[in-house]
Amino acid sequence: MDVFGPAAVLGLCFGFMFGIGCSLAVLYSIYLGGYRKAVEESLLADKPKRYTVALERIRARRATSPPA
Repeated sequence: MDVFGPAAVLGLCFGFMFGIGCSLAVLYSIYLGGYRKAVEESLLADKPKRYTVALERIRARRATSPPA
């Protein structure tokens, strides 16, 4: 521990915390952006083709899976 010094250890800890925290914030913002877009598309009168295809896949998967 004397080789690195307390400043290096604190720097490593803070760097690790900020690195993980920032990456989690970025992932969360990407998730929320996709979620908002999905909600917007579900409320449209004319559904986009991608939305209808995804909905058909979900319904097909639910029809083939056993009830819980």
